[in-house]
Amino acid sequence: MTGMAAQFRSTEALIDALADASFDRPPALVSNAHVTGLGVARALDAHDVPVIALDRPGDDDALRHDGLAPPSDAVDFAGAVTYPLDDLDGFREDVEAIVDAIGREAVAFGCMDEWALAYARADPEGVRLPFAGIDTLDDVLNKSELYATCETLGVPYPETYRLTETAEAATGTPDADATLDEAAEALGFPLVVKPELKRDFEEAFGTNVLEVADRKEFADAVAAAREEEIAVMAQKRVDIATGRDHSLASYVPPSGVGDALAVVGNAAVRFPQQFGTSCLVETADEPAIEARALAVLDDAGYHGISEAEFVYDDEREEFLLLDVNTRPWKWIGMPVAAGANLPMAAYAAVTDAEYESSGVEPTRWVYLRDYLALLAGDDVFWDQLSTADWRRLVAGDFEREGNLTTGIYRPSDPAPAAKLFETEFVDRDYYCSC
Repeated sequence: MTGMAAQFRSTEALIDALADASFDRPPALVSNAHVTGLGVARALDAHDVPVIALDRPGDDDALRHDGLAPPSDAVDFAGAVTYPLDDLDGFREDVEAIVDAIGREAVAFGCMDEWALAYARADPEGVRLPFAGIDTLDDVLNKSELYATCETLGVPYPETYRLTETAEAATGTPDADATLDEAAEALGFPLVVKPELKRDFEEAFGTNVLEVADRKEFADAVAAAREEEIAVMAQKRVDIATGRDHSLASYVPPSGVGDALAVVGNAAVRFPQQFGTSCLVETADEPAIEARALAVLDDAGYHGISEAEFVYDDEREEFLLLDVNTRPWKWIGMPVAAGANLPMAAYAAVTDAEYESSGVEPTRWVYLRDYLALLAGDDVFWDQLSTADWRRLVAGDFEREGNLTTGIYRPSDPAPAAKLFETEFVDRDYYCSC
C-alpha cells in the first residue's frame, strides 16, 4: 500500500484506520512528520516499506498539522502520539496501541533527538530499534563523554572547559576542567557556552548553544544554567571557514564500523550563511573525516544511523569534531540519492528485508525554500547552481538524470511542496525546521 495518508489523524482515529489495514512486512514508525521524516519516508518507500508518520498533535486536537510528511505519497498513514517530552509513559502507551492495531512488529526511526531517545527510553513492546540502546545513545550525545573520547583517540575538537560551577549537574564521567574565571582567561571573548546534554538546555534557553561577548554575559549564562541544574562547558569560538563544514553520514551495523555504509557531505551553503542550517550539501572526498568519525562511533560501541559534524578551523588549519547526531537529519536524502540508502540499510538489519548499496556517486542536495531565500536576500550570495540545474529542477528532470536532489520539492510527489506553499506565508510557526 502507498500514498494513503492524505490526512494527519488523532491517535484514536489512527488506531482505528490501522486496525482495518494489513501489512506484508513490518511498517516503519517515522517521527517526526516534517522535513527529516519526509526524507526517511521517501527512502523507505523506494523499497516498498510501508510508512506510518507519527508526531506530536497539531492544532485543533491533531486534525490539522503543519508537518510536510503526511500528504506525501511515501506515507501510508500519519497521526498523533503523546509528545514524549510531555509524557514518556503516555508516548509508550500510544505506540504500543498503534503496534497492537497493526497486528505485527514495527521498526522505529526517530528523526530528532527527543524522538530517538524516546523510542530508546520507552522501549515500546513490539517495536524494533535499528540503533543502539539508551546507554550508548546517552554516551554519544553527552558532550563531556564525546570530547573525552576525542581526547583519547586524538580526534581534534574545539578547545573546551567543563565548568566547576555546574559540575554537580554533570552526568559525564570527566571531572570539571576550570572555573568560570579560568575558562574566560584561557579562551577570551567572545566564547561559546555549550551544554553537556543539549535537550534540557534547548528547553530552558530556546537554543542549543549561547555565544557570550563578555564576562557578565558569561556569568549570567552559567548562573542561569546552574539554576536549571544543567551542566555546561565553555568552548573557544572557532574561526570557521564558511562553506567548509563537513559531516560523515553513516549507518553502522551491529557488526561494527568495518561494515559501515558512509558518505562524507560538505555543507557548501547554509541559511543564514554563517551559522544556519544546511541548504546545499554535496558529496566530498575526505577520508580523514570518515576515519575519525568512525573511530569515535567504534569507541562508543554505537550502531545505527548518525551524522558526525566537523567544522574547519582556519586558525588551526584542521577539521574539528563538533557533534554527533545519533539519528537521521535534514539532508538525509543526499546520501540516499548518492547510493547509500541509510534508512533502508537500518531497516534491513532488523527485518527479513535485504539491502546492499551499489556504490556511491557524486551528488548534491538542495533545500530550495532556504536556497531561494538566500538568492532573494540582501547579503551577497552567488548562485552555485547552473542553468542546466535550474532547467532540470523546473522540468522535474532532476528526478531522472543529473546529480542533484531536493529536500521537499519533487514533481513525482508534489503534495509536500504544495503544503509548504500553503503554510509558508501564514503567521504560524511549526515547532521545528527539521
